[in-house]
Amino acid sequence: MKKFLFDTMETYLENGLRLITIKKETQIASLNIGVMVGAVCEEKQERGISHFIEHMLFKGTVNRDNEKLNSDLENLGGEYNAYTDYMSTVFNTTTLNEELDVSLELISDLLQHPTFLEEHIEKERGVILAELRSGKDDVEDLSFQKINDMAFTHSPLKVDVIGKEEIVKSISREDLIRYYNNHYVSNNTVITVVSSYEHEYVIELVKKYFSQWKRKEVNKPILNFEKNKDKFKITHRDNMEQSTIIYLYTFNDLTKKEELALRILNHKFGESSNSILFRELREDRGLAYDIYTSLDLTNNLKTLYIYAAVAPEDVDATIETINNCIEKIKEEIIVFDGNTINLMKKVFKTAIASTLEDSTDLGNYVVHQAMEEDNLYQFNEDMENLNYIVAQDLYEVAKKVLNKPTIHVLLCDRE
Repeated sequence: MKKFLFDTMETYLENGLRLITIKKETQIASLNIGVMVGAVCEEKQERGISHFIEHMLFKGTVNRDNEKLNSDLENLGGEYNAYTDYMSTVFNTTTLNEELDVSLELISDLLQHPTFLEEHIEKERGVILAELRSGKDDVEDLSFQKINDMAFTHSPLKVDVIGKEEIVKSISREDLIRYYNNHYVSNNTVITVVSSYEHEYVIELVKKYFSQWKRKEVNKPILNFEKNKDKFKITHRDNMEQSTIIYLYTFNDLTKKEELALRILNHKFGESSNSILFRELREDRGLAYDIYTSLDLTNNLKTLYIYAAVAPEDVDATIETINNCIEKIKEEIIVFDGNTINLMKKVFKTAIASTLEDSTDLGNYVVHQAMEEDNLYQFNEDMENLNYIVAQDLYEVAKKVLNKPTIHVLLCDRE
């Protein structure tokens, strides 16, 4: 079997910053800088502060005011962005190779020298509050917020990464600076650079802009896995055209082989456009227009969701159909043959090839693998292990995971 490999070199700067350079034939340079700080690091009274800081870092530095910083980023002629999730905050640029030097200088400036001016804090607070409120207007987003809130007591998943409105309103400049100083340090950061440059050249560039960044001890949060509650709830809301149904399952005791089997099962169960749920709920019974599953294998936050948008009069029939599909899988009535595994091999190979071809996707993949302390070439192991997955593995993992879900129905009230 052809090995999907790429040319990497891993380096640690003296200040503890981890750098992974990836050399490939490309005209595009992709820079990803992952700081290992996200919603899991927040205390209850800080919900949303990681995301708030991500916004603030684009509002100006000691070397560039807000307008100058964003003008310089725009002049890269490519793309720049950032996002915060539960485990990390990632900053990235995608530019021509010749802009890599400037990209590193700009991102190093906003990461190491933010000003947190009061006037910008208040403006950005308003932006984030508007973002929070828009999430409440988005029925799909609201549905996921509702089920996470009812499923957990302590898990960071209970609160959206954006945070809670009352907490975002109360976060002060001092809170932002304290939290920033505790987490935005060199030894809590991973950089990946995908370009056509030699590894040694990129390493020297990164040292040029990041070697003065101070390291310090970082108190990593202890993230304890929390099982979802076995619970059913209906929430009523008007001004909606359709109702939504979400199932949530959590799991934290699967082997790598079982996780691989679960990925195959998930693809066949609800991820593909020809999945079991799609065929049963939409094609055969016409109950749902939108139906899918979502699987997250992040350490200690392992979840499987089932989402469906249906007419209110079809809620009961949809739940009955989903439950029947699950039971048919667990009772081995639905047949998984060799074609299921072979199809998944094609899906994996296509996804891997697509990632390796795209500099941005490749850099993002590697930075997350590194932050999770996972094998950069995990996909190679997965491709090899696919040869040993059989139908019984899918049935067994279904029996292990698809039990005692949290179920939430957001029911539209029609006059």
